[in-house]
Amino acid sequence: MPPSSGMDRLRVAVIGVGHLGKEHARIYSQLPRVELVGVVDINQTQGKAVARRFNTNFYPHHEEIAGKVSAVSIAVPTSAHYSLAAYFLKRGIPVMLEKPMATSLEEAQSLVDISLDKNAILQVGYVERFNPALQAIEGYPMVPRFIECQRLSVFNFRSRDTGVVLDLMIHDIDIIMHLAKSPVKRVEAVGINILSSKEDIANARIAFENGCVADLTASRVSFKPLRKIRIFSENTYISLDYEKQEAIIYKKSPKLTLESIDIEGLKAKSLLDLKGYNFGDLLDIKHITMNDQEPLRMQLESFVDCAMEGKRPTVSGEDGLRSLKVATDVLRDMQENLKSIRGA
Repeated sequence: MPPSSGMDRLRVAVIGVGHLGKEHARIYSQLPRVELVGVVDINQTQGKAVARRFNTNFYPHHEEIAGKVSAVSIAVPTSAHYSLAAYFLKRGIPVMLEKPMATSLEEAQSLVDISLDKNAILQVGYVERFNPALQAIEGYPMVPRFIECQRLSVFNFRSRDTGVVLDLMIHDIDIIMHLAKSPVKRVEAVGINILSSKEDIANARIAFENGCVADLTASRVSFKPLRKIRIFSENTYISLDYEKQEAIIYKKSPKLTLESIDIEGLKAKSLLDLKGYNFGDLLDIKHITMNDQEPLRMQLESFVDCAMEGKRPTVSGEDGLRSLKVATDVLRDMQENLKSIRGA
C-alpha cells in the first residue's frame, strides 16, 4: 500500500501551474479529501499568483516539497516529465502525470518500472477517459469494427515541444486502445507541419489483430474546435461529441430484418419496399443522458481515491506506455512517408 493509505486527507502539490496546472491547483483546493500544500513553478511570478489565488504556498524548486507531500500532480512540459516523475516515484510518492508521460519509450518504461518497484501509484492524464460522453457508453455491449476520431483545435502556441500526435492525437490513441481491446497489427500515417517545426496536422490508420480498424485525424491549425468519435459495430453505431458531452446510439430496430420487416404494421418483402419511408423509422435511436461533471475534476478525484486507497488507476502507467508506443509508431510511419515523398 502507498504511504498515503489510511490518511484522512491527501497532501498534494502541483508542479507546473501554467495553462493546465493552474486548473489542477484550482480543483485540488476544492476537494474535501485534499490539502493543497503548495505549487511549484520555475516562473515565480506565475507560481506566486496561483498560490495566492488558492491560498497555498509557493515553492521555486520541487525538492523543497518532497517531505511535505503524500502525492503530486505534474503538469510541466513533456521534456521534464521523466526527471520529475522519477524523483517522486523513487520516494514512493504517488504521481499524477500529464500526457504524454515521457519523450521516449525508454523513459516511459523506466517510470513504469520505478512505480512497480516502489509500489507507488502512477496515473497518466488522459482526461477524455473521464469525459461523460465516453463514460456513458462504458459497459455498453459492442465489438467495434471501425472507429473514426476527429480532434481539431486552433493553434494555441503552448505545446511547442511536441507535435500534434503527442499533443492531441494521443488522447484518441488511448481511447481506441481502450475500446478495441486488441494488439495493434499495422499503423499507417501521414502528417505535415504548417506553423511549427513539428507536425500540425496528422492522419493515422490503425489496424488491430481482431479486425477492428481506426481512422484518426488531429489538427491544431483549425478555425473551429471539434472533438468527435464514431464507433461502428454490428447493427450499432455510436456517435460521441466530447465538446457537447453528447452520446447518441443508433441501433437497427428489432423489427427490421431481411427475412421479416414490420414497421408500424407494414409487411414488406424487401428493403426496397421501404424506400418511401423515413430512414429514422428503421432505427432505435437513444440519446444518453450525461452527468454534468467536469472531466478534469473527475480525473483528479479518481487519482486522489487511488492514492489514498491503493487502487489501480483508470489510466495507469502501463496504459500510458502502451499509448505512447502506438504514437511512436505513428510518428515513425509519418517520417517514412515524408522521406518517400521528398525522395520521389
